[in-house]
Amino acid sequence: MPETVLVTGGTGYVGGWCIAELLERGYRVRATVRSHSKERAVRDAVASWVDAGDRLEFAIADLTSDQNWDAAVADVDFVLHVASPMGGSGATPEALVATARDGALRVVRAAAEAGVRRVVMTSAANTASPSSYTEDSVTDETLWTDPADPTLIPYRRSKTLAELAAWDYMASYDGPTELVTVLPGAVFGPILSTATTGSTGIVAQMLTGAMPGVPRIGLEVVDVRDLADIHIRAMTSPKAAGERFLATGEFIWMADMAKTLKEELGRDGEKVSTQEIPDEVVRANPAMGEIAPALGRRNRHTTDKARTVLDWQPRPARDTVIDCARSLLTHGVV
Repeated sequence: MPETVLVTGGTGYVGGWCIAELLERGYRVRATVRSHSKERAVRDAVASWVDAGDRLEFAIADLTSDQNWDAAVADVDFVLHVASPMGGSGATPEALVATARDGALRVVRAAAEAGVRRVVMTSAANTASPSSYTEDSVTDETLWTDPADPTLIPYRRSKTLAELAAWDYMASYDGPTELVTVLPGAVFGPILSTATTGSTGIVAQMLTGAMPGVPRIGLEVVDVRDLADIHIRAMTSPKAAGERFLATGEFIWMADMAKTLKEELGRDGEKVSTQEIPDEVVRANPAMGEIAPALGRRNRHTTDKARTVLDWQPRPARDTVIDCARSLLTHGVV
């Protein structure tokens, strides 16, 4: 009998790839969605990668509600808690934090009460970063972002407080369930469907010419397929229990991303602008306020721990960016 894995956020970009990779490796998967109407979209997306057969089922559960989480975790071996609010749509900073933190606690608590073997929670690399990205340093999982820093953007604070809440809960928990957290960088790569494009919108804007220039920002690019892979490695490795793992991938400037697209895609890359936007223009634009702190960032993260403990080998950023663009083109997103 194959083991069963609950994946939260089944309609999401990362969640969808986790579901697909788990199914391909022989697991049974239960995915959480907020309504039955979302189930078909998840099935169709996954079907583009793997035949789920009868190994994919769904549970109706929402991070903002206590309802149904006991049923969602019933009889599962592992939980991949991938779902998290992204902000936008008028969400206040307080609401963003509450949804991320309380949602994480709902999932971890339900899993622990059910005796699930291990929970792997998706956090973010910016929960293990210095307050200022301009420090010329390489940091690892031992660093924690200070959530009390008033300069933090709401999303970064919400991810930090959510992960801290999960670890705080486990510190007082006396039972069989184990916790692991995965801290990804900027997630790109191919999409499974047009309904789950996630952060690939940045590449789409470059391809359509909607981005007239690129800010002086560097991203630690991780391929969504490699991110799904490290979640499963963290789920199954005996050495992973109780650990944080950075999954940041290779650092690349946005200007180099643009140049790569222009060089590799021929006519499909004609609209990509490689012109850099001056820092002062970015800072003066209210719409770019949240990215301004990352201008000229020099801080990097090391993934030595994931490579050593989990034998994780992410692909080059260039390959990920190109595969992302070609997938967007194939699916007609651009």
